[in-house]
This record gives sequence, C-alpha cells and structure tokens, in this order.
Amino acid sequence: MEERKKRRGDRRDAYWVRDLDGLHTIMPHLMDKRTDAEVYVNMPFDVTETLRYIEGKNQHEEEYRATLFHCILMAVAKTVYFRPDLNRYISGRRYYQRYDITLGFVAKKRFEDHSEERLVVATAPEDWTLTAVTHQVVGKVHQARTEKSGGANGAMDILKHLPRWFLMLFFRILKILDFYGKVPDELREDDPNFASVFLTNLGSIRCPSVYHHLNNYGTNSIMIAIGTLRKEEKIAPDGSRSVRDMVDIGITLDERVADGFYFGRSLKLVQYLLANPELLEKPLKEAVDFEC
Repeated sequence: MEERKKRRGDRRDAYWVRDLDGLHTIMPHLMDKRTDAEVYVNMPFDVTETLRYIEGKNQHEEEYRATLFHCILMAVAKTVYFRPDLNRYISGRRYYQRYDITLGFVAKKRFEDHSEERLVVATAPEDWTLTAVTHQVVGKVHQARTEKSGGANGAMDILKHLPRWFLMLFFRILKILDFYGKVPDELREDDPNFASVFLTNLGSIRCPSVYHHLNNYGTNSIMIAIGTLRKEEKIAPDGSRSVRDMVDIGITLDERVADGFYFGRSLKLVQYLLANPELLEKPLKEAVDFEC
C-alpha cells in the first residue's frame, strides 16, 4: 500500500528490498526454494468472543452473513498491515515487499467429493472492515461458483485439454518467467500462489487443521489451514473454570522472510483481534492499542 517511485529491479506487485543484513541477503542462495525454508506452527485460538459477536451481527442479516472465516481473514489482513514484513516474498533469490495485501483461498462449487474448485483472491484496501470483507468474499465466491471464469481459473480450463508434452514445455517456460517476475497478469489473476496469505478453511468440510506445504511457484510466503471448532475447558488465573470455543490453526511460513521473534509477536496480534472482535469492524488502517 506504500507509494514509491519505481526503480530498476522492482516488480509490478512489489519493490525490491535492498537494505538487508548479510544473513538475509545470503539465505535465498543457501535455501533457494521456498519449500527448503518451511516452518510449521499449530496454535489453538480462542474464538468464543468472535462467535458471540458474529451471532449478534447476523441477527438481522440474511444475504451477507459474517462467518468465523471472514473474521479470521480480517484479523490476518490487519496483522499483515501492521506487521509489514509478513507481506514480503522471495523470488528470483531477491526479497520483495508487496504494495497490496491479498488473501487467497479455494472455493468448491458444491460440497461434493468430485465438485470443481475455483481459486479466489481478495485485495484488502486500507478502509477494509469486517462488513466489507463479508460482502467482498461472499460476492467473489458466488461469482466463482456461478460464472465462467477468467484469469488462472480460465487458463486451467483450457490447459487441461492440451497434451502432456505441451504442458511440460509450457510450465518450464512459466517457471522461468516466474523467476524473473514476468508471469502474465492473465495467469496471476485470482491465483492464491501470488497472494500475501493463502488460506484453506478445512473446518467448513469438518476436517482438522493440517500443515499445508508452500509452493515454489508464485510468491506466497504464508499458508494458513483453519480446522474445526471444538470445546475446551479453561482454568482462569483465579481458579474458575469455563468452557471455551477453540479452533486449531496450522500455519506454514517461509522462515527466510522474517525471524521467529517477528512471527511469534504477529500471532499474538491475531489472537488479540479474535478475542476483541469489535476491532475487526474498524478500518484496516486504524491502529490497535496492543503491544505485540
């Protein structure tokens, strides 16, 4: 979201980060593939207050009903906004800082074993709120399920009919273009592999959270797998007991982008936002009174 004068080496979606220390400059050469640098985190998040907030918000809403997934999208976007190193990626053995925050996921046309899947990417502007997230995501999912797709979805519909030798040649060239940041916009559109954060809502299909791999293709540095809701008894500092709504979330990170200290403090901010869901209705750019 930062406006900068474009310099040689910058890309369409990001600028080249040049002022790095020696360690971070060398890491992409020691671990040149994203899958060489995966770090896995599985954390339980208390979403009791989030679910209460959603229930109240949806009382008089029929078409655009907020869900836990929408709240997590907003919490992640707000965290990335205030923790900008999370919005970096490594490609072509260089560090880049994205201009925009983008969240990608996959939507099934129907909840059936062999139903088609469509790729969806939402861009988070500075005035994003939970209500705006709900409207945008519901609209994009409906469009992906009902309309003829372009972008990455349309390209895959065409490529699936072509012979193997052509696909091998095509993707070899595509990976070279990816290394230099020259993948055509038509193939990048609605592709979560080029999003700031790639999320999968496994809880919607009654599946527990998993550690999902990153991909070497594209620029995505963070993968989040949301599991099913469950009840858990918690003991407060005063000794009182209560049953809380919990959801396990599996997170896979490219450790070259930032260190563990930075990632750990960022996760605390996500937890704080979900524990105080009214903050998700504030614009994305509005500061949060919380010390990570």
